[in-house]
Amino acid sequence: MLSILYQPVEWPPPPPAGALPVFANQECRLVGRRAMKLGPEHCREGHRPWRAQRCPPTTHHAGFFPGQHLSDAFAQVNPLKKVPALKDGDFTLTESVAILLYLTRKYKVPDYWYPQDLQARARVDEYLAWQHTTLRRSCLRALWHKVMFPVFLGEPVSPQTLAATLAELDVNLQLLEDKFLQNKAFLTGPHISLADLVAITELMHPVGAGCQVFESRPKLATWRQRVEAAVGEDLFREAHEVILKAKDFPPADPTIKQKLMPWVLAMIRFSLLLVMYAVPKEKQHCQGHSLACAELHMKLETRDWGKMER
Repeated sequence: MLSILYQPVEWPPPPPAGALPVFANQECRLVGRRAMKLGPEHCREGHRPWRAQRCPPTTHHAGFFPGQHLSDAFAQVNPLKKVPALKDGDFTLTESVAILLYLTRKYKVPDYWYPQDLQARARVDEYLAWQHTTLRRSCLRALWHKVMFPVFLGEPVSPQTLAATLAELDVNLQLLEDKFLQNKAFLTGPHISLADLVAITELMHPVGAGCQVFESRPKLATWRQRVEAAVGEDLFREAHEVILKAKDFPPADPTIKQKLMPWVLAMIRFSLLLVMYAVPKEKQHCQGHSLACAELHMKLETRDWGKMER
């Protein structure tokens, strides 16, 4: 049975005999638990594939703030020190989409998640390929710019930078509606698929940061309700419990901040460069956002991170 362990004392925690360990990030909680274990509410019969398996996966949650994913022990699972990662005997796999597809092929799951029909499957593949550098990127950036940067830097990003970030998010939300959802019940057709689960987990990042993702988009709001009903309200809340509290995160503990700072700085620099060049000019509502990014770069280069306080 699929289980999730949070901030285990022993890391990595020993999996039950015969289990398939998946070291999961926030995104994989909902995707793994629902796509591989349960069927949607309107298709219950015969759709409990993982309950019928003798060796279902065990999912371990690698806590970000404790820095468990940066430990030498976790590096034995994934030398990149990133989550998610999967171990199947001596075989190790990283990247969430690759893990999802591996699990759908290893275990017999309901067809609607990743259809056998060539063109129906291609639609799921199309979304999974598109979202990496578009919706996923802008959703994560919204979370980082609104919440995580202040947690680590002790100050908010500039209004110009934040406005550019939210403008990029708005562009990709519109593409999600126009290209993928259109007038369908779900992103790729009349039934839920991996595309919907991956999409909803990404959208909950800016929601957790306090962004009004669904309020002005009734079509997306209705789609979210369908996905939540298919997944189950209790599981949906459980899967997003941490991320929905993101805007209330306190400042990072100094010890943890120091441990994570090189990684955070690299992510900040990369994120700011993307904001400077990724947003279409016609969507850059606030002038001077490039200058604001450059100013924050200068702060990063000149700040004495060893003296940072809570």
